Amino acid sequence: MSKKTFGKGCRVLIVGATSGIAKELCREFARHGFDLVLAARDEEELGILSGDLKIRGNVDVRVVLFDALDYASHPDFWKSCGEVDGVVCCFGVLSDEKEAQRDPKACRVLIETNYNANISLLNEVANSFEDRGSGFICVLSSVAGERARRSNYLYGSAKGGLSAYSEGLRSRLFPAGVSVTTVKPGPVDTGMTFGMDKLPLLAPPEKVASDIYRGLRRGADVVWTPAPWRIIMGLLRFVPSGLWKRMDF
Repeated sequence: MSKKTFGKGCRVLIVGATSGIAKELCREFARHGFDLVLAARDEEELGILSGDLKIRGNVDVRVVLFDALDYASHPDFWKSCGEVDGVVCCFGVLSDEKEAQRDPKACRVLIETNYNANISLLNEVANSFEDRGSGFICVLSSVAGERARRSNYLYGSAKGGLSAYSEGLRSRLFPAGVSVTTVKPGPVDTGMTFGMDKLPLLAPPEKVASDIYRGLRRGADVVWTPAPWRIIMGLLRFVPSGLWKRMDF
């Protein structure tokens, strides 16, 4: 496969395409002329999204079913996607933290979906792109992974691990000409956050998708969205541990 400049005519695989952020990102890519491969569990919803994108964007769209926790299926899934120029991993879960603390099954689903499953798939992608010597990878992490809070430390630990993985992957793939972008969004106004209280700087998914696209276009290593989260998390790192453990948030 020949190397292509990021832009119209490139084919992008979006995994977890039916999530709130991913849907808007699909539309963003389609507006700029990218062909798409959409992957998720819900075949019906994938079909609806695919049809909408074909009409609105006049681009080629394929759909492939993906089960994040069926690790054995990941190699065949990746092969079935065909040749793509970039991969965006948007899948994850934001489970009830208190339930995950008490229920081992709920805890496993939270950790494995947000961390293990991403790594399993991305290893396949990385090996392929490294051998080819081209491609871009985008990983959706979270500001929750920057410093664990009382209210969501299980989720934050998985996202923190994902951020560390993507940083190491970026270093590994740089000599091969493959870029890796880590996205660190704050709370986003999607179904995942519906009904939750105390969510600062709640961002619309359209804004987040636009920030991600612009970050990928310029080859950014890390995209903070909305941008103020970079400053906020930078300051929170300096809060002493003795004070941090007393903060109820």
